[in-house]
Amino acid sequence: MDIKEYNRISEQIIGCCIAVHKELGPGLLESVYEECLAVELSNKGLIFERQVHLPVIYKGERTNQNFRLDLLIEDEIILELKAIETVLPIHEVILVTYLKIADKKLGLLVNFHEEILTKGIKRKVNNLR
Repeated sequence: MDIKEYNRISEQIIGCCIAVHKELGPGLLESVYEECLAVELSNKGLIFERQVHLPVIYKGERTNQNFRLDLLIEDEIILELKAIETVLPIHEVILVTYLKIADKKLGLLVNFHEEILTKGIKRKVNNLR
């Protein structure tokens, strides 16, 4: 996938997030936003998986632990959802770690608690060219 395709899909994802936020507003649980976002993504024809398990590999061995991605869209873009007062730097670091472990190039962190959703969107890349 080239950068134009990543940008095209991420614009669609952000549009879906904005549609959900306009309809529901801030202040709900993350799970509610995820459920409604699934409807929007489906309506756009985007392929996605929810609550994707990402195994923890330590020194080449798979452990019994897994990370869990909120959404994996088009098997390429990780979407992490929040519904919290303040996104901390650690939340962004976690997304970058997920990108590296999953060998994905682009991730979006979206905080639905913001009054204006675009203020709550962070885009992270992992060697995107």
